[in-house]
Amino acid sequence: MFSMLPDFALSEQQLTKLYDYRLGRLRQAMAQADVDLCVLNNPISLRYAIDCNEYPLFQTHLPTLYLFVPIDGPLRLYSAAGRSYPHVSEYQRAHFVNVFDGGFDLRAAAENFLADLKNYRQQHGLTGKLAIERFSPFVNQALLATDTTVLDAEIIVEQAKLIKSKEELLCMRRSIAVAQHGIGQMHQAMQPGLTENQLWSILHQVNIAHDGNWIEGHMLASGARTNPWLQEATGKVIEEGELVAFDTDMIGPMGYIADVSRTWLCGDKANQQQKDAYRHAYDEIHYNMQLIKPGVSFKELCDNAFVRQPKYKAHRYVCSYHGVGLSDEYPKIYYQEDWPRDGYDGVLQENMVLCVESFSGAEGEKEGVKLENQVLVTADGFELLSDYPFDDTLLGR
Repeated sequence: MFSMLPDFALSEQQLTKLYDYRLGRLRQAMAQADVDLCVLNNPISLRYAIDCNEYPLFQTHLPTLYLFVPIDGPLRLYSAAGRSYPHVSEYQRAHFVNVFDGGFDLRAAAENFLADLKNYRQQHGLTGKLAIERFSPFVNQALLATDTTVLDAEIIVEQAKLIKSKEELLCMRRSIAVAQHGIGQMHQAMQPGLTENQLWSILHQVNIAHDGNWIEGHMLASGARTNPWLQEATGKVIEEGELVAFDTDMIGPMGYIADVSRTWLCGDKANQQQKDAYRHAYDEIHYNMQLIKPGVSFKELCDNAFVRQPKYKAHRYVCSYHGVGLSDEYPKIYYQEDWPRDGYDGVLQENMVLCVESFSGAEGEKEGVKLENQVLVTADGFELLSDYPFDDTLLGR
């Protein structure tokens, strides 16, 4: 049995500040978009708006809950089991617009849903633009046939989540502490003969024991499965002398993500290829962290980023930086090679939280190294939020 961290809980006053801040941010983004009603069903959005945490993974593929958030006035939540969510004063049964709950005639289900929406708008005098998250195409088609201006609510929610409050950062620090506690238990347990899945399960157990939520993937690999990256954990047995790399992607306590990557040597004798890849990844994330400060554009981060060795470019990671909060969030900042196709610009602001990433694995070489740190953008630079130690043997010290 692993050890536990001390109990953690925000005070009632802190919780009130957290909930008020997040709804306030959402309504501020709505006002900027000239939207007077948001309809939310993404479980991350529901958590952000009202701290709803009912069956979040189920909700991703069978959306049964949805929330009406007006620019002002009472919120209405459909299909919830709980009845005490902050800022929600009305609870009603949903009209389910999915096959599992509503059968194959989704057009009829969509019409019932839209009747509820129309009734709510009329009841509260809402006549402006509507923002809605991802529902059945039948809902979208019916809305487009009306004179309603419909926007994508994802844009509004992502803008709201961008800047973190003091209370949000407390939650995030807790989640990172739990993740690093789990990482330490994994590190201690790692030995030849253990499977990737067995090692990875330790982080899941630690997260759940500390009232965490879930882990986005099974991002742990060993030996040749570390290169290229994004190969999820299997029953493969970890062997002496192999690298073991992982990316937590852990949705922890209060729903906040801890997104930390480390790579370890299973053993005490690293070869030169392992050391070179590790040094390259280590140098990249530390160099790129130093570029972070308010006012720097995404394009500047891309253009001024660490100059990677040519042999590591083909198997590069999907980005060099990305935002985080309740999950991976806007922005995603690409490598120079990918910017012309995928890049978009913006500006760093104080109290954004970013992850700084590297995968260094050369084509034709056996193994690769995944490293990642989570950082807070401060008034004059950055603060390191994740500080689990690096592997001294692979750094040659």
